[in-house]
Amino acid sequence: MADVVYPALIVDKKKLAHNTKLLKDMCAAHGMQMAAVTKVFCGIPELAEVQAMAGADYIADSRVENLKKMKDVKAPKLLLRVPMKSQAADVVRYSDLSLNSELEVIKALGEAAIQQGKTHDIILMIDMGDLREGVWNENALEYAEQVLAVKGIKLKGIGVNLTCYGGVLPSQENIGQLVAIGEEIEKRYGIHLDIVSGGNSSSLKLMNEGGMPGRVNLLRLGESIVLGMETADGTHIPGTYRDVFTLKAEIVELKDKPSVPIGTIGLDAFGQKPVFTDRGDMVRAIVAIGRQDARIDGLTPRDEKIAIIGASSDHMILDMTDCDKAYKVGDILEFDLSYGGLLSVATSEYVSKVLL
Repeated sequence: MADVVYPALIVDKKKLAHNTKLLKDMCAAHGMQMAAVTKVFCGIPELAEVQAMAGADYIADSRVENLKKMKDVKAPKLLLRVPMKSQAADVVRYSDLSLNSELEVIKALGEAAIQQGKTHDIILMIDMGDLREGVWNENALEYAEQVLAVKGIKLKGIGVNLTCYGGVLPSQENIGQLVAIGEEIEKRYGIHLDIVSGGNSSSLKLMNEGGMPGRVNLLRLGESIVLGMETADGTHIPGTYRDVFTLKAEIVELKDKPSVPIGTIGLDAFGQKPVFTDRGDMVRAIVAIGRQDARIDGLTPRDEKIAIIGASSDHMILDMTDCDKAYKVGDILEFDLSYGGLLSVATSEYVSKVLL
């Protein structure tokens, strides 16, 4: 990989396809469709195409800008973040389905759909206690009535988000309540809801343990596909690859230095007063990536003898004292990424993206 510009995010497309198909088949075995969430890698079209070819029923992203990039990927597009009213026209133009919770925005989507000669499908999000987006569950029936009156809109289904903000885990109780609300909407207004979306990767455990109510037929999966992680308890999903994505960064300095700065300690570049532990002299390396590019606490060196000490905007400092390998300036180090780490690295324009 002599022509790679570092730092670089390396993506193994075969492993991504494998994980996507495995999760798709897992969902299908429980009678569910799967939306593959592409936001963590910023909607790179080639990777979305890999997921579509691997069987994803929907390609899902939180940004309209990413959906626009992926407009030629042959799969229905789902907008995850509740839409901005100001983007209504583009939401209708670039997504087939969107998650919604605000009537004024839904009306704007309806107007945009009529202008474009379309009907826009929506999933009405219902807040079951995690306190992110959604109509409060006690108000859902009346809210659905108002949504059904909006021209240009089809109420395709209902959904819930759990774990992402409040950390509330999916359960038979809260997902069961969601299903009950959906069935009451159907009964009261004489309609059929095609979709009941029961959450994200944190819902896989409930599904695999047989506790998911039968009406739930769509999960929105991101971390479980890209990192092979079940997010309710942070365990590895058997059969998935955890190294679909690899961060590579180059050593630009390697020197023996003290472990504690010398002089009066003030605030660092980010307004914090750092605290140091005296470990004597150590072998310290600097790699050419920093907090402008990456969430440092979301990176883990693959060489277990390397420890991340800290970082400034453009430099990450490592303790190499216990390493068995004799590293040198110019060597390339590899890092695993958490979901937050991957999101930050993928977003940085200073990290090149290499698709294998």
